[in-house]
Parts: sequence; structure tokens; C-alpha cells
Amino acid sequence: MTSTERTPSPADIKRWRRYLADERAEAAVYRDLAGRRDGEEREILLALAEAEGRHEQHWLGLLGDQVGRPLRGDIRTRMLGFLARSFGSVFVLALAQRAEARSPYADDVDATPQMAADEQVHEEVVRALAARGRQRLSGTFRAAVFGANDGLVSNLALVLGVSASGVPTHVVLLTGISGLLAGALSMGAGEYVSVRSQRELLEASSPNPATSSALSHLDVNANELTLVYRARGMEQADAEEHAREVLSTLSAYTSPVAVQSPTGDEHEAIGNGWSAAVSSFCFFASGALIPILPFLFGLTGTAAIIVAAVLVGLVLLGTGAVVGLLSGASPLKRALRQLAIGYGAAAATYLLGLLFGATVG
Repeated sequence: MTSTERTPSPADIKRWRRYLADERAEAAVYRDLAGRRDGEEREILLALAEAEGRHEQHWLGLLGDQVGRPLRGDIRTRMLGFLARSFGSVFVLALAQRAEARSPYADDVDATPQMAADEQVHEEVVRALAARGRQRLSGTFRAAVFGANDGLVSNLALVLGVSASGVPTHVVLLTGISGLLAGALSMGAGEYVSVRSQRELLEASSPNPATSSALSHLDVNANELTLVYRARGMEQADAEEHAREVLSTLSAYTSPVAVQSPTGDEHEAIGNGWSAAVSSFCFFASGALIPILPFLFGLTGTAAIIVAAVLVGLVLLGTGAVVGLLSGASPLKRALRQLAIGYGAAAATYLLGLLFGATVG
């Protein structure tokens, strides 16, 4: 017996009203997100809101005159709505993706198979939209997370290892500051060299503009231009045909080695060496500063070590949760993984410091 052929129980009415409230809240989330987008993404989000509206009509039809006063959506959906109105970022899309994955319609006899299928497809749509945002964010975000995490873990490990050896507090603080500066400068210098090297390699592969002046003097029969295109990766027949086209339209031709040459977009994607160096320096330094904060504020001994470990642990949990959100995985699992890795490295150096201190003593 379907829901239209039986008298709904109070539990049914309560469940349907909850579904109705959630559908309205989810539609509002997609409309809020659409308000912060334009073009194709806006159209897709509005279409998702329209689909949630169809689901809303289904529950309204079942409830009839028992719809009652409008309920609020569940706490997660309301929080999602607040984030969508306030930020509208890829983090909201990642949360929406997880929300769509939790749809109960597949196991509810009162929801139609079409509605359950809609929710599954909605998850994939939101996943694809979130993937676009992740790709736009990936370069900067990756540098920020890995730079800050490197600073957090390496300097915590350094500070704990030195502190465990029994040296005075001022030595621990000096070591931490030295570790911050050395690591940040190393990261910045490495990033600068890496970016500059990539740009220089691209420039070395770029065509020489002066070569175009030689085209009009080429021997058409020998056609050295064919060799250029073959060297750039064309098959011989294609290279010969393209070379003939080029020589027949010299007036419209600007460069003889345009095949597979680097573009301005490629140079832009690599970025600027100085900006990359400064960013890496700042990201690493921001993370490396946290383990030495207790020592800067006058704490000593075990109290300073505990406070430093707690502060670093909180930040590791936060960065791990953010990575989990962006990757569409469980924020809790990613946060705990990040914490375990950071604490594992710090514990190893702390034990080595204890061993070294005991040996020296």
C-alpha cells in the first residue's frame, strides 16, 4: 500500500513535514549560491533549486491540509544556508555535496524513485561544481596548507627535541626562531628558484621572432621550414603540408615556430618568482611561529611544551578538516590524520632529544 492509499500516521506527518522543511532550505541554499555566481554555474545552481522545488511539491501534496506551520530545516542545512549567504565559496559546495549524499529518499517508501535518483544526480552535479572551485583554488590553497603545515610540524619537532635535551629556555626560543627563519628562507628561496627555472625553460623553448625575416629567402623546393615543424612534433606529411601553406601566405605569417610553443597563459600559470617566494616564506613562517608562541610569552619547561603542542594540534586539526572539506572526504578523518602525522614527527624528535640529553648528561 502506497502513501496515497493509506491513512498517514502522526509519525508519517512529522517525517513529511521535516522533508518539506529540508527541501525548502536546500532550495534556498542553491538560490543563495546562485546569487554569488554568474554564467553557467548560476544557471546550474538555479536548476538544482528548481528540482528541490519539485520535491517540495511532492511533500505538500502528501500533507494536504496537514502541512501545518512551516518548520525550519535541520541544523546542518541552516548552517549551510548561512555560509552560502555569507561566503558562497567552494567550501559551501563541498558541504552541499556531502549533504546530498545523505539523502534518505532511497530507503523511504513515500519518496518516489525519481526523487531518490534526483538526489543521487544532484550529488554528482554539486561534486562537479565543487571540482571547478577546487581547481581554481588548488594552487594558492595547496601552497598555503603545505607551507603552514611544514612550518608547524618542523618547528614543533625542533622545539620539542631541543627542549627535551634539557637546555635552558632561552636556547629553546633562539632555536625556534632560527628554525622559523631558516625554514622560511629555504622555502622562499626554493620556490623562487623553481619558478624562475620553469620560466627560463619556457623562454628557451619560445620561437625567435627574428627568424620570420628569413622565410622569404627559403628555398621552396628544399623547404627547411619542414624541418622546424618536424622538430616540433609534426609527422613529415603534415609538416610538409603546413610549411607549404606558410610559404604561400607569408604576408599573414608572423612566426615560423609556432607549433607547440609556450603561450602567455603558460607563463602566467607558472607565476612570478618573487611573489611565489614571498608567499612561501609567509606561509611557512605563519606555521612555524605557533610552536614558539608560549616561549615568547614567557612560559618555560613542561608548561611551554604542552601549550605549544596543544596550539599546533588545534591548527593541524583545522587545516586537516579544511582539506577534508575541499576533497569531499570526511573532515574529521582528515583532521585526525593530520594531527597524527604532526604529533608523530614531534614525538620522534622529542624522544631523540631525551635520549641525547641523557647521553650528554
